[in-house]
Amino acid sequence: MGGIFGLCLHDECATDLFFGTDYHSHLGTRRGGMAVFDGKHYNRAIHNIENSPFRTKFEDDLSEMHGFIGIGCISDSNPQPVIIDSKMGVLAAVTVGRINNKQDIVRHLMSDGNSYFTEMSGGGINDTELVAALISRKDNVPDGIRYAQSQIDGSMTMLISADGGIYAARDRLGRTPLSIAKKDGEKGGYCVSLESSAYINLGYKTCHTLGPGEVVFLTPDKMETVVAPSKEMRMCTFLFFFYGFPTSDYEGVNVEEMRYRCGKSMAAEDKQAGSAVEVDFVAGIPDSGTPHAIGYANESKIPFARPLVKYTPTWPRSFMPRDQSVRNLIARMKLIPVDSLIHNKRLLLVDDSIVRGTQLRGIMDELLSYGAKELHGRVACPPILYDCKYLNFTRTARENETISRQTILDLEGGSQINENHVCQYAQFGTKQYRNMVELIRKKLNLSTLEYHSLDGMLDSVGIEKCKLCTYCWNGKE
Repeated sequence: MGGIFGLCLHDECATDLFFGTDYHSHLGTRRGGMAVFDGKHYNRAIHNIENSPFRTKFEDDLSEMHGFIGIGCISDSNPQPVIIDSKMGVLAAVTVGRINNKQDIVRHLMSDGNSYFTEMSGGGINDTELVAALISRKDNVPDGIRYAQSQIDGSMTMLISADGGIYAARDRLGRTPLSIAKKDGEKGGYCVSLESSAYINLGYKTCHTLGPGEVVFLTPDKMETVVAPSKEMRMCTFLFFFYGFPTSDYEGVNVEEMRYRCGKSMAAEDKQAGSAVEVDFVAGIPDSGTPHAIGYANESKIPFARPLVKYTPTWPRSFMPRDQSVRNLIARMKLIPVDSLIHNKRLLLVDDSIVRGTQLRGIMDELLSYGAKELHGRVACPPILYDCKYLNFTRTARENETISRQTILDLEGGSQINENHVCQYAQFGTKQYRNMVELIRKKLNLSTLEYHSLDGMLDSVGIEKCKLCTYCWNGKE
């Protein structure tokens, strides 16, 4: 995943760009980048942020960055921003998304005039460079963006600095959000951001939310739609439940409030199904499980508590290293137990989702070692059965690595899953579904385990169901 931020001001923009980009740090841990345009030249900085926060890597760059137009990004994949010299002039680009047909696009461009692409360290071609190459095939940036969107199988939201402003383009089906905000005053202007929370403290106020496929051109003085939005939308639902920052709004829905509703819905489903349990406390798995747990506690009238507290001074972000053994160690080091809230207590623990389940099993084992009497699990979304092919939100390193698919393999035997059978496990309440959930419960060492139903989850979001992507749960686009 990743986050993008840009702005056009009547004054120096580097400081606002720095903080606006930094407010996307929860969306990625590998690289950060900023580029500022002074009317003649771009000044760019890109740093690895795997072992230290964005702020510490970029604060020394601020004094060298002068200009009124800037774009920045947090990325889990490609070094960005990319700057290229094209027939339209010099342009800079940042993107967030996924290109599934990258090799087909590369072959097409090379056969039609592109002589080479820069290969990144470790192999592969930079997605953002590829997007910039597609855009430069046309005679102007708006046509280039439309062409790029039409060629890409997957999802791609982008900011393009060109023509004395910024072109902000939301992906074709609106899988990721993009908002524009305005700061008034003689030193003000416009900013554009994936997370609407990124500009609140900078003094900007939301004035427009881009629709699917919409392209807006920004200068310090104006905001103009140059490509109209389409009606069809498939916004990523997982963004609401896990990755999204609590103070952000997507499609007019606040993330924190939505998570409260989600927890309330889970408690109501437990009561209706007769699966409610008597416990001493409801608790969330920090961080994003916590608001779901608050909603559950409010609805069930069971006290909310924090038996596990995240040590935020040195573990401020949610993402983990790719090495599983290191991930497991960090998961344990992040959370410090409160003995009096655990020993001899019955706990209902709420998590936003379960992907592999390795870290959650480790947490359960730790709680039992601290003397927990009972552990009950509730999950804010249904079992994840399909790898995300649009934004990498739920994608695993190897096929069938999720705990849900591993459990299906265990139930059916053999080394391959019959994909025709997966839909039966995805249907809430079926015999196959219940068998899968029961075996996952045993694997996680829980007394009971219940997942939120798909309908209950979608109702919690509060926008039309047809506008939400549910692929990772039911394989439907």
